[in-house]
Amino acid sequence: MRAVYRNPKELATCLKDLVDNYLEDLLSYENLESKVKKIVDANEDRVYKDNKISLKLYPYLGDERVQIIDKIIKG
Repeated sequence: MRAVYRNPKELATCLKDLVDNYLEDLLSYENLESKVKKIVDANEDRVYKDNKISLKLYPYLGDERVQIIDKIIKG
């Protein structure tokens, strides 16, 4: 897993895979939380715009995954 992503699709795919693994009980919440925070910190301006998930990422993630990521980040 890389920390910095330049392509929005790759960034969204990485976040999507992490959340999907959590939803399938393959990843603990604590592990998900630490990985998502690292990725968001490294790609902050690409993930959040005006305190909302970037519109470039939203279509790839969907409502449920965005809610989980928001819960982790806004905590």
